[in-house]
Amino acid sequence: MIGFALCGSFCTISKALEELYRLTRDFEVQGIVSETVFATDTRFSPARDVVERLKTLTGREVIHSIVAAEPLGPKTPLEALVICPCTGNTLAKMAAGITDTAVTMAAKAHLRSNRPLVIALASNDALSANLKNIGTLLCRKNVYFVPMTQDDPEGKPHSLVADFAKLRPTLEAALAGKQYQRIFQV
Repeated sequence: MIGFALCGSFCTISKALEELYRLTRDFEVQGIVSETVFATDTRFSPARDVVERLKTLTGREVIHSIVAAEPLGPKTPLEALVICPCTGNTLAKMAAGITDTAVTMAAKAHLRSNRPLVIALASNDALSANLKNIGTLLCRKNVYFVPMTQDDPEGKPHSLVADFAKLRPTLEAALAGKQYQRIFQV
């Protein structure tokens, strides 16, 4: 079973769920959402619709609290954990070792079992405040990034977003202990 965690990059959640649908053909999946995703209605979707779609796709109750995420690892091992989309906020917390959301707890608990963590970043400050956090996590064992690109170099020059279509090959490479290349695309 793999874990699939959603963070609050609300404009990319529909793309993430499309990729999750493809993964559910070959993997059992446990859905996880940040507290923000669980409770925030946006112009893209009401929170309950996102959670219900995740539950329908996985056939499981969605983990949405620190307490429920803590067993992921030693007690409930996952083959891999995917964070898609991963916000810059969550990325920064993981780089700094901060565990104050369901998603950061899932990542911490999962990494204790030395299995792959796959990050599909979607961040408006990835090439500024969060660049050091990308570097920190690139150096961490069992952490892998889905290839990413600037989504709007002129309008949002510091923004990076993962190529969600590359999630599957990145996950497969991570399960083999390798980083799918190239991490940064043009």
